Amino acid sequence: MKKGLLIVLSIFIFSCASVQVNYDYERGTDFSAYKTYNYYEPMTIGLSELDAKRFLDALDAGLQAKGMHLSDTPDFLINIKSNQFQEHQRSNVGVGVGGSGRSVGGGISIGIPMGQASMNRELIVEFIDDRKTGLFWQAVSASKYQPNAKPEARATKFEAIVAKILSEYPPASKNKKEMN
Repeated sequence: MKKGLLIVLSIFIFSCASVQVNYDYERGTDFSAYKTYNYYEPMTIGLSELDAKRFLDALDAGLQAKGMHLSDTPDFLINIKSNQFQEHQRSNVGVGVGGSGRSVGGGISIGIPMGQASMNRELIVEFIDDRKTGLFWQAVSASKYQPNAKPEARATKFEAIVAKILSEYPPASKNKKEMN
């Protein structure tokens, strides 16, 4: 039992470590006023139907853990976008031949790519208040993406991404930071 828990914890830690998130928000926003949410309709996330369901389930669980509730008359709406891209290969082996000194020389170099280029996924989560300020909070996450991962691994990865995305929501006010 302890060994299984250790494995799950290790997977969670390693999957969190590979998620990078950038945040932005509208200064002066009263985040305590936002307790209910819903999603834009129709929303094209850019994920497969199964992955979209996994991500939305993880996001719902994360928001509910923060005391928010899904509502038909929400305080704000959520928009989600996704992009996939292939990272450029950085590992190359160079083989060179050349001459120098008094003799006339030349050179040749061959670059051989090492390994496969990795797939990355960018997820953009936007919180929008159509009645007041419009877009008031945004998180942009980037992480490695395994297109052939098993469903359990995909769900775990989305849970880690959502945990990282929501870790900075709501943003700490300046007064709270100064008090600590």
